[in-house]
Amino acid sequence: MIVVYSIIGLIALLLIIAAVLPSSYNIERNTVITCPVDFVKDKISDLNHYSEWNPWQQSDPKATKTITGTPSQPGHRYEWNGPKVGNGHLTLTSLDERHVHFKLQFIKPFASIANDNWLFEPWHDTNTKVTWQNNGKFAWPVARLMGPFIMKHMGQQFEKGLNNLKKMCEEGS
Repeated sequence: MIVVYSIIGLIALLLIIAAVLPSSYNIERNTVITCPVDFVKDKISDLNHYSEWNPWQQSDPKATKTITGTPSQPGHRYEWNGPKVGNGHLTLTSLDERHVHFKLQFIKPFASIANDNWLFEPWHDTNTKVTWQNNGKFAWPVARLMGPFIMKHMGQQFEKGLNNLKKMCEEGS
């Protein structure tokens, strides 16, 4: 009986911890790329380039991808399905001279929706400061309990992705 009460107590403790952990997240990283704003912005707003720089997509070579819509226009969409990356899609929702905004939706293995936002700022001569920002909600209780690990992993992915983007742009300009 002690074992049953111990298990119930542990579950209750985990649920209480999950209840007080943050329910949302915001992650942001940036870099400076030695290329003009329009050149760099095109590499993000045209999803035909997505798998060239995004480390998360590169982690699953068996994943299938489907790109639909007009590049750099609202509705442009990148869908994926793979054993490691699961199933989901990224849809361009809006853009202007300095911003590109996407809706990111994961379907499997866990359902979630996030905002993926990009800011492109002229930096000194012909350089571009690129800021990649993502925000969303942590589902209760599992995602909230995993929040610190998720944030650390996303930060590493963003840094690697921005480094890949920088290399791709600077070598391809």
